[in-house]
Amino acid sequence: MLYAGEDIRFIARRIVIAASEDIGMADSNALRVAVAAQQAVEFIGMPEARIILAHATIYNATAPKSNRAYTGIDAALEDVKNGRTLPVPKHLRDAHHKKAAKEFGHGEGYLYPHNYEGGFVPQRCLEGGKLYYDPTPNGLEGRIKERLDHWRKLWEEQGQQV
Repeated sequence: MLYAGEDIRFIARRIVIAASEDIGMADSNALRVAVAAQQAVEFIGMPEARIILAHATIYNATAPKSNRAYTGIDAALEDVKNGRTLPVPKHLRDAHHKKAAKEFGHGEGYLYPHNYEGGFVPQRCLEGGKLYYDPTPNGLEGRIKERLDHWRKLWEEQGQQV
């Protein structure tokens, strides 16, 4: 692409997109590397930009892959597009306007996660049990999967359904 004269900004843009679309949560550093490369390419220009693009390309090519953030947001957007929306639970609704909020029950029963061990409290944030993000075991996303599995276990222990 470089040899054929492709715009270095276009190449950098594709690298940034791939970092989020194809690598995603398996290695979130890929997005940082790609954005840094995009900024450096703008600042440095050719011929040195080729080195920066090679750096970011190699990082992306060798990173673990996951597209689950991408597929998750697309599934959520598809639900919204097709009218499959769910109400915000009352405990998560804005409670800043004290009088009106109290009348409608907004904020009642909210449990502040930071007041609980591990910053986690088994409180439903979306009714209906719909899951949009299903992590892979790939790369760092595997750690996210372990954490979510742990929280789901805590939910089950308290008789909750995920």
